[in-house]
Amino acid sequence: MSPEAAQEVAAEEFARIVAALRPQIFRFLLSSTRDVDLAETLTQDCFLKAHRNWGQFRGESSALTWLMRIAINLEKDNWRNRRLQFWRHTRSHAVDLDEASEWLPSGERTAEQQLLAQEQLKSVWKVVGNLSGRQRSIFLLRYVEEMELNEIALALGLSEGTVKAHLSRALARVRGEIGSRV
Repeated sequence: MSPEAAQEVAAEEFARIVAALRPQIFRFLLSSTRDVDLAETLTQDCFLKAHRNWGQFRGESSALTWLMRIAINLEKDNWRNRRLQFWRHTRSHAVDLDEASEWLPSGERTAEQQLLAQEQLKSVWKVVGNLSGRQRSIFLLRYVEEMELNEIALALGLSEGTVKAHLSRALARVRGEIGSRV
């Protein structure tokens, strides 16, 4: 196979991966940042960085795990920059919690039950937003992205036991805070 043909095959493979995994990467970043514009920017940065380094992807993990690791690192870098330049972030760009709760199926039928579900969702988001960065990432990867513990461990470069411990602490805090509000 000629070098040009090999490059074309690699480009097509990368395009298929982008098409298949972009929604998951975006959803994780949106859940993590709760800012549509920022999530979109970080998603684009993730795939740009992945494209630049595609030749170095060894396949030791799934493409999703590799991309999620890139996304997590970009989100961490962004968080560090935001802490230094917090004045740039305005509430006008944040996703409205009521709007976000409409995206998530509640399974409720009555207006009262839907309102209760929205209030509970607000409470969960508030508690999750106050978790440590690592606990928040693990919580979101497990319950928003539905990743397995071993995949989370690979994506974050942690042992599975460490992931379990952080997830357990995050769950205890969410349950404790939500339980005290109900």
